[in-house]
Amino acid sequence: MNVAAPVGTGRVKRFAATLRRPSLAFAAVVIVFWLLVLLTVQWWAPYDPFEEVGRRLQPPSGTYWFGTDELGRDLFTRVMYGARESLPIAAAVIVVAVTIGTVMGAVAGYFGGWVDSIVMRLADVLMAFPALLLAMVVSVGLGPGPRNAAIAVVVVWWPGYARLVRGQVLTIRTREHVEAAITIGAGRSRVIGKHVLPMAFTPIMVNATSDIGQVVIVMSSLSFLGLGTAPPVPEWGALITSGSKFFFQWWIAGAPGLAILTVVVGFNFLGDGLRDLFDRRSADR
Repeated sequence: MNVAAPVGTGRVKRFAATLRRPSLAFAAVVIVFWLLVLLTVQWWAPYDPFEEVGRRLQPPSGTYWFGTDELGRDLFTRVMYGARESLPIAAAVIVVAVTIGTVMGAVAGYFGGWVDSIVMRLADVLMAFPALLLAMVVSVGLGPGPRNAAIAVVVVWWPGYARLVRGQVLTIRTREHVEAAITIGAGRSRVIGKHVLPMAFTPIMVNATSDIGQVVIVMSSLSFLGLGTAPPVPEWGALITSGSKFFFQWWIAGAPGLAILTVVVGFNFLGDGLRDLFDRRSADR
C-alpha cells in the first residue's frame, strides 16, 4: 500500500539538496566574507588606505600580502577598503533599479493599452544599446563622479526589471484570486500591491541577486574609464586604473580584479541556487 508523502516534503528535500551544493556554499562564504570586510575593515586593516607604508611597487610578500602600489601604499588594505566603496553602491543601484522597474512593469502589465506601449517602447529603446556604452553616454552627460555613475547604471538597469515584472503581471492578473479581489471592489493599487506583485517577488529576487555582481563590473568599468570614483579613493575600478599603468607589476591590477571576480562569481552562484530553490518546475521532478 502506497502512502502519500506529506505536503511540503518534496519542497523540504529540494531545499536541503540546494543547500548542499558546493556552489551555493562557496557563494555563502564569499558573500559573508565581503559583508564582514565591509562592516569591520576599519577596525582590523593593517594600515591606513592612504598611507605610504613602504617602498613603491613591492611584490606580494609576508609583510604586504598584495604588494604595494606606485606610491608605496599597502594594496591589501586598499582592496579591503574598496569593498566599502563598491558593494554599497552596487546594492543601492539594484534597489533603485528594481523599484523603478517593478513600478513601471506592474503599471504597464496591469493597465495595458497606451500605458503599456509607452513604458515598453521606452524600455526597448534603452535596452537596444549595450549596457556599458549607454552607461558611459549617460555618465558623460551628467559628469564624472560616483553618484552620476550610479544614476547612469540605474537608467541602464531598470528596463530589464520592467520587462520581467510586466510578463509576470500579465500572467498573474488573470488568476482567480485577482479577479475575486476586483469583484469585491478592491482598488487598483491594492490589487497590484497585495495580490499581484507578491507573486512576482521570486523572479525579481533571483535576478536582483545575480545582477549585483554585474553592477559591480559596470561601476568598476566606469571608474576605470574615469567616469566613476576617481583615485586616490580605493574603489576597485579605480585601483585597476592605477594598475593598468604598470604592466609588469601585475599585482596592482590583479588584486582588485580578483576581488571583483569573487564577488561576481559569488552572487551568480547565489542567484543560481535561489533559482533552483524556487523554480516550481523542479518541485515536480
